[in-house]
Amino acid sequence: MFALPLTSHAELRPLESWMAEEFLDHMDRAREHISPWVSPTFAAADLAEARALLRRYADLRARDAGGIWGIWLEGTLVGGVLFVSFDAALGVCEAGCWLEPGAEGRGLVTRAVERIVDWAVLERGIQRVEWRTNAENTPSINVAKRLGMTLDGTLRQVYPSGDRRIDIEVWSVLAGEWRSHRTQAAADTAETIDS
Repeated sequence: MFALPLTSHAELRPLESWMAEEFLDHMDRAREHISPWVSPTFAAADLAEARALLRRYADLRARDAGGIWGIWLEGTLVGGVLFVSFDAALGVCEAGCWLEPGAEGRGLVTRAVERIVDWAVLERGIQRVEWRTNAENTPSINVAKRLGMTLDGTLRQVYPSGDRRIDIEVWSVLAGEWRSHRTQAAADTAETIDS
């Protein structure tokens, strides 16, 4: 199994179906915090649901149609990133994320998404990476902005939520824009180090 460092204390690893108990423990810590922003089926409430969700993403990965990776902070699963959809032939994918509250504010999601988008664009030839989020999810919108994404538009009242319907913002970055964004980020980092 591989692990990619995100910081000196955090790493990105595949989240596999045999990790269902660990995933459920994480969901128990994160559920209340992420429930307003993720589909009800994602916030697994028991071991069977956790196992089913991880198997679904394993099946997507096997079909080259998606994938899921966990973020471990000091050995504890605290969140993750995923390709909700991945179509190499069309050159389009949708990325997403989640994180429990105790791990926020460390840049973990941004770094983790950069890793999977680098792979999608630079190795797999993806031309468009989408980021769809509830229009009220400010932290997710801020991640899209940090990733250099552009707001394409808002899908109004797409999903029911209690007694109302929610709007979904669609953000994206194109392959050329991603390469420019990463080049600029590397230049900014080098300039900071030299200062």
